[in-house]
Amino acid sequence: MEEPAGPAWVKSDRQLRREAELRGRARRSISIATASTVLVAVLLVILVTSSPGWPRVRETFFDFGQLAESFPDVLRGFLLNVKIFVIAEPIILVLGLVVALVRGLRSPVFFPLRALAVFYTDVFRGIPTILLIYLVGFGIPALQLQGAPNDPVTLGIIALVLSYGAYVAEVFRSGIESVHPSQRSAARSLALSHGQTMRYVVVPQAVRRVVPPLLNDFASLQKDSALVALLGPLEALRQSSIHAASSFNYTPYLCAAALFIALTVPMARFTDHLAARAARRQMGAGHV
Repeated sequence: MEEPAGPAWVKSDRQLRREAELRGRARRSISIATASTVLVAVLLVILVTSSPGWPRVRETFFDFGQLAESFPDVLRGFLLNVKIFVIAEPIILVLGLVVALVRGLRSPVFFPLRALAVFYTDVFRGIPTILLIYLVGFGIPALQLQGAPNDPVTLGIIALVLSYGAYVAEVFRSGIESVHPSQRSAARSLALSHGQTMRYVVVPQAVRRVVPPLLNDFASLQKDSALVALLGPLEALRQSSIHAASSFNYTPYLCAAALFIALTVPMARFTDHLAARAARRQMGAGHV
């Protein structure tokens, strides 16, 4: 025989008043934030459009005729930027993780590999990306090695991989070192080898912790893919330069900038979302 259900829980009048007050505060905060944002935007527009040089700036950077004429070519070049990013990103992830794992090897027999990994991260983080693109893009073809790539897009991807691989390796290494040593000790007590411990225990935790900084690096990679234009490929920046040089108008540059913004802003917001979620998880774990 089933027992009769207890009385339904009902919020008290005090709790209802408190919730209504909180909703009222939230609405007031949203209203104030919206009004202040609109006011600042209007003031900025007035300040810019009333400046003495605004007519010249509008003619040079906001010519919609030039925008319509250059947009197809700039978009076609931007798709090449996206292709470069899509090819380079997974290679960078693999290279960075391998270098980070090699730096974590403790056996004396692996000292040459550890030294090579340290040398790689120190050197390629110290070289500016634009300089590295010059060195790889013009240095490798000059060596005239059998089978060496000569395609400027391929050479640009190699330079970006070498540069960003060093940064991503340090991100992975910091994530691996952030895993508490007790995790390794517990895994070894279960008779897991070093490789199994890293594969099943340490690396999965480290990867989850470093996703936000990795996404920040990849947002930078999206923008730095424009540096490959230095080697000659007709990507977005190069297409913009061609149109700007022929028309003496810089609207195509603004068009390219808008395309890059449309790609990087969603990733930035997604990064913020992941960072906030990770913070909530840590706070929740701290209260357990």
